[in-house]
Amino acid sequence: MGLSTVKDIASFLEGKHTLTKEEREWLENDERKGVQSLLHRWERQLVKNQALEEHYERLWHFEKALYDKGYTQVAGIDEAGRGCLAGPVVAAAVIFDPTSSIIGVNDSKQLSRKQRQLLYDEIQKKALAIGVGTASAQEIDTVNIYQATKLAMRRAVQHLTFMPDYLLVDAMTIPLNIKQQAIIKGDARSVSIAGASIIAKETRDRMMEEMDQCYPGYDFAVHHGYGTKRHLEALTDLGPCLEHRKSFSPIKEVLGFEEH
Repeated sequence: MGLSTVKDIASFLEGKHTLTKEEREWLENDERKGVQSLLHRWERQLVKNQALEEHYERLWHFEKALYDKGYTQVAGIDEAGRGCLAGPVVAAAVIFDPTSSIIGVNDSKQLSRKQRQLLYDEIQKKALAIGVGTASAQEIDTVNIYQATKLAMRRAVQHLTFMPDYLLVDAMTIPLNIKQQAIIKGDARSVSIAGASIIAKETRDRMMEEMDQCYPGYDFAVHHGYGTKRHLEALTDLGPCLEHRKSFSPIKEVLGFEEH
């Protein structure tokens, strides 16, 4: 085959999806432990990739059914930060290209930060359209988190470069004159909603990391506004900042204590 070093063989296997009978026999007959280790690793990765491709096909079920019915632009919508004590709730709307797969897309909660970041970049490159909408902590306190989440989702759809003709929404309906379906646990069942969950989560994490520079001491860059032990300790020590949701427990209790 003209490949002599283990490094050469590693380069040969990289990106390979199949091996010919001759190639496999050549590798299997190479007695070097490094070559056998490369072959076994390649085979494990191949099985993993096949499982990811099958998972993607399962997640495409809702979208495929809609495209088969004649819809042409199906958007998935999801949010991030609904249960946080600080910062905005962020929603994303994503329209995937039916002809281009993004293998590995999944509910953002099932992904590591590194996986989310890689998929965020790939979705940004391959999606037909992406829209992001937010509702601030002040809006959350004014209209409640449920209505603020709907507001952020509506803004996300409105920020798409073109309007979809059908919406798949994670467990909610949006006040828009567009046909839609609310899917319970949609981020684990629809590829478009899963993609939206990745965009929303990564966008919000980056916003909270920037917010950490404005409000030092709360560790927003670490917990992103969730009610961790460190966050609760900071609330006790520093009191709430402008980005805290004052209608949420325990912040309203802290405020009540301070007012007395």
